[in-house]
Amino acid sequence: EGRPDVRRTLTERYHPIITTIRRMPKPVVAAVNGPAVGIGLSLALASDLIVAKESAYFLLAFVNIGLVPDGGSSLFVPTRVGMARATEMAMLGERIPAPQALEWGLVNRVFADDEFASASEQLLDRLATGPTRSYAGTKRQLNNWLYTRMDEQLELEADIQQEMAG
Repeated sequence: EGRPDVRRTLTERYHPIITTIRRMPKPVVAAVNGPAVGIGLSLALASDLIVAKESAYFLLAFVNIGLVPDGGSSLFVPTRVGMARATEMAMLGERIPAPQALEWGLVNRVFADDEFASASEQLLDRLATGPTRSYAGTKRQLNNWLYTRMDEQLELEADIQQEMAG
């Protein structure tokens, strides 16, 4: 009928990626070297750790085009920054510069642009040579505490997004 099937795109393309990231027994690091907007931000937020270039920014842009957060961002953003800031991000659709994202707890580390690649590599090397079983157990514990309703929330997002797109 010419209307996009947003729900299908989310459930078939993005939800499997997001749930795989969260359930993978190894740490997943998102290295953000530019804008993290919309579903790109959602994918970064699904990661265990987020590092960013100082010049990067983060934006829940959905409201700016008459849509709602999806890709797990309605779950991951409030978990990271709290309800007040999550509501601000979702309803105002403003850019959050990397230093502010760090201050808010949206990201774990911000590196100077010229040090980003080497600092990110150091972190990845540390994780790669660390206690992988411990990482897996820790991730299971945190997922159990924070994301037990992840699948349900992803479905709710997809349903509401389809309503908005229709």
